[in-house]
Amino acid sequence: IKVDTISENTSANGVAVDGVTLKDGAVGATAASTITTADNSDTLSLISTDADANAGPILRLFRNSASPADDDLTGTIDFEWRNDNSQDVVGFQISNFCRDVSDGAEENIALFHNMFNGTLTEFLRVDSQSDQSVVTFNELSNDIDFRVESNGQTHMIHVDAGSDHVNIAGGGTDGGGVLNVFSADNT
Repeated sequence: IKVDTISENTSANGVAVDGVTLKDGAVGATAASTITTADNSDTLSLISTDADANAGPILRLFRNSASPADDDLTGTIDFEWRNDNSQDVVGFQISNFCRDVSDGAEENIALFHNMFNGTLTEFLRVDSQSDQSVVTFNELSNDIDFRVESNGQTHMIHVDAGSDHVNIAGGGTDGGGVLNVFSADNT
C-alpha cells in the first residue's frame, strides 16, 4: 500500500493496516513478519543514538507466557541456508529454556547446536542449576573434539572425543593414554 498523504486524523492509535500499526515513527505488528532484500545490504539494523553509557541497542526476545512452566522453550535463533539439493537447512541454532520459573529461584539453560554430518548437533550447553551450574562441551557424547590453541601450539589442550584422551601441548599428537602431557619438543 502506498499512502502519499493522509488528510484526516485516523485515530489516536496511528494508522492500522491488517494488524500493523504505525505511530510516532514506531511499527507494531501482530502477525509474523518477513523482511526481504535482493542484495547483501543490511536486512535489519538496530541503531541507538543515545549518548549515555547504558546498553543500546538492545535486541529483546521475550516469551510473555500467561502460564510459564519449568523447561519452557523461551526462544530460538536459527541461522538457515540452502544445501545443494535446494533444501532449507538450519546450520546453527541457539535455544534457550527456562529450567525453573519459581520466583526467586529462576534458572536457565542455553544450548548451541551446529550442523555436523547432516544433523543439527548440540556442541555447547550453558546450564544454571542450584546444585550444579556448568558450562558443558559435548554433553551428548558425540565424536566432537575440544581444542585450545596457544601462540605456538595448535593443540595446546586437546580433548580427543573419539579416543577419550586429553593431550596437553601435544601439537596434535595423541600420546595414547587418558592424560598425556608433552614437553616443549612434543616428547
